[in-house]
Amino acid sequence: MSEANSGGDRSSRRPKRFLSPSQKYEIWLQLVRQEVTIAEAAVNHQVDRTTIMRIRTVAKEGALAALAASKPGTAARQRDSQLEAAKMENARLSEALKEMAVRLTLIEGKGRWG
Repeated sequence: MSEANSGGDRSSRRPKRFLSPSQKYEIWLQLVRQEVTIAEAAVNHQVDRTTIMRIRTVAKEGALAALAASKPGTAARQRDSQLEAAKMENARLSEALKEMAVRLTLIEGKGRWG
């Protein structure tokens, strides 16, 4: 089999073209709005049709994943276990201090006041 028939001739292939995320998004929007077909988008942006099909697939998968991860209402804050432990310790020490103040008042009596 000759090299021309085996598909190894790279001179007939167009060079790789990298699209920016914004370009990919615009292509996807055009496809969703049915402004262009896959073939037209490929010709307009000088890429292969499989590239356009891949953009469409990735956008769909990404949108589905984002929608599945989203929850209605406000996002619940993750609990900070150290903060909760510190608040509990603060409350415990506050109660102990109040109890000590009452005991001290009872032990010293009213002698200091008058």
